[in-house]
Amino acid sequence: MIRSDVLRELAPTLADHLVICNIGLPSQELHLIDDRATNFYMLGTMGLASSIGLGLALAQDKKVISIDGDGSVLTNFGTLPTIANNVADNFILLIIDNGSYGSTGDQPTYAGKKTSLAAVASACGCETVVECSAEDTVQAVKDAIASDKMTIIVSKCESGNIKVPVITMDPVSIRDRFMGAVKA
Repeated sequence: MIRSDVLRELAPTLADHLVICNIGLPSQELHLIDDRATNFYMLGTMGLASSIGLGLALAQDKKVISIDGDGSVLTNFGTLPTIANNVADNFILLIIDNGSYGSTGDQPTYAGKKTSLAAVASACGCETVVECSAEDTVQAVKDAIASDKMTIIVSKCESGNIKVPVITMDPVSIRDRFMGAVKA
């Protein structure tokens, strides 16, 4: 399975929650698969989906699921200790780890080599860390939602992209629509 397959299977599980989605192709894929006002699409800030999701979870009570990539988490490595030290039990970080920078041409990341993001998250102090196969991602997310515990999930999938159109909404429209959904 590639990232878009994971997102397609996961979309119904995400429907009742606030979702912050990683830049580039992941946001474009989620937008194509299941566009909702409760989805916040990152358009130009690599590495910040997890940080924005944590901030949102700390600021209100609804469940927040951040979908990030291994490349983005590696780019903002400070996010994992920040998450570990600012526990929000309504926050789930799903790292879709395809071992590559998928939005820029599938160049390999270190997570595709020796570096285990699950081990790094645990070493940073994150208490509930789950590594799963792409095929087990939906169940891992459902379990995390039911647990009411902050959870880091590392979903290991294959590298690869599908052709998707760009998101035609401008960033201000995405923000305003999402903020309306958060307030609702």
